[in-house]
Amino acid sequence: MLFAFDDARCRSLAEAHGTPCFAYSAAVAAEQFTTLRGVLPPRVRLAYAVKANPHPGLLACFAALGASFDCASIGELARVEALDLAAGRTFFAGPGKREVELRKALEMGVRVQAEGFEDLARIDALATRETAVNLRVHPAFDLDEGNRIIGGTGPSAFGVDEEDVPVLLEKAAGLANVRIKGLHVFAASNQRDAAKLKAIHGAVLDLAKRLHEAHGLAFEQIDLGGGLGVPYASDEAPLDLATFGQGLSDLLARHAWFKGELILEPGRFLAGPCGVYLARVVRLKESRGTRFAILEGGINHLIRPLLTGQPFPVKAVGKGAEKGAEKGSGKAGGTVSYTLAGPLCTSLDRLGEVRLPELAAGDLLAFGTAGAYGLNEGMTHFLSHPVPPEVWVAG
Repeated sequence: MLFAFDDARCRSLAEAHGTPCFAYSAAVAAEQFTTLRGVLPPRVRLAYAVKANPHPGLLACFAALGASFDCASIGELARVEALDLAAGRTFFAGPGKREVELRKALEMGVRVQAEGFEDLARIDALATRETAVNLRVHPAFDLDEGNRIIGGTGPSAFGVDEEDVPVLLEKAAGLANVRIKGLHVFAASNQRDAAKLKAIHGAVLDLAKRLHEAHGLAFEQIDLGGGLGVPYASDEAPLDLATFGQGLSDLLARHAWFKGELILEPGRFLAGPCGVYLARVVRLKESRGTRFAILEGGINHLIRPLLTGQPFPVKAVGKGAEKGAEKGSGKAGGTVSYTLAGPLCTSLDRLGEVRLPELAAGDLLAFGTAGAYGLNEGMTHFLSHPVPPEVWVAG
C-alpha cells in the first residue's frame, strides 16, 4: 500500500485542515503492527523505533497493541514515559548519550543499548544496584551492501567494533553494577528481501554464539535492530512476511543454545504506510527544457528524497491512478515529467522527478508512505515556514 487514503479522503482532509499537512491512519498503523506480530515466533518482541515518527497518537496506538519502544534521545524517552508503560518495555540507543539522558533512562527502568565502555562506566557510576545492559557491536560482516544509512563494515560511530569486544569485556569485568546481558546489532535498512534479512539475522546470531562460547556471555536478549522495508514505488514488491517469520523460526531452531528473546526495532515498516503528506501546486514553470511544479512544501517537510535519492510515491489527487514516482522526460501515456520543487531558497529543495497527469496551480498532490521519516526528519526551521499540522485519523 503506497497511499493510506483514497482521493476523496485526501481531498476532504486538505479542505478540513489546510495544506500542507500530514495525515496518519490509525487503522493502517494497527494493521501493520498486528500483521507483523502475527507471523513472528512468540520469543520475538517488537520495539517500535520512535525516530521513525514520534506522533503521540501513533505511540499510543502501538502501546495499546503491546509494543515496546526503541528511543534514541531524552525527548523520545519523555514521549514514551507519557504512555505510563511497565518497566522493561523501553530501550535507549544512540552513540552520544549524555549523563542526564542515562540518568533518565535508569529512572524509567529502561534497558540501555551501550555503545562503548564510556556508556558502561557512566551507568556503573549512576546505578544503585545491579543493572543489565545490551552491548551494541559493530560487526565485521556487511550483508546489506552499499546501504549508506548503515555504513557497511568501515569506520562507524556506532557500537564497539567486533574485533575490540574482548578488550572491552576485560575492562567491563571490573565494574561493580553493570552486567552485559544482551547483544545489539543493527545491520539492515529498508530491506524488502526476506532471504537477505534471514542471512543478516543469521549472521547476528552466529556472532552472538561466538561471543557466548568465547566469553561466557549469557544473553537474555539479542536485538536484531530494524531494517524491515516498505515499497516506495508501484513496481517494488513488499516484504514477504510469512517467509520472514518462518526465517526467524528457523534461526531460533538452529540456535538452540539461545533461550532468551529476540528483539526487532521496526520503525519505517510500522509507521510508513499509515501516512500521507498533502501539498498543493503553487506555480508551474519551464526552464531550459525542464518542467517544474513548485509546491507549498519541500525538504523542510520531506527531506528523504534529498538524503536517499528516492522520491516518495506521489499522486495528483483526482487526476488518475495511484502510482509511485517515476523518472522520465516529455509526455507519455497521458502523463508529464515534472521536477517537484519546494518553496525554499535553495536549489537543494527538490522532491524528485516524477511523471504525473498535467498539473495546474492549485492542484493537490498526495505523497504516500509518509508516516515515517517525514515531518520529524524535515528541515522545519529553515526559512521559518509554518510547521504543517499532523492529523491523526482514528476512524
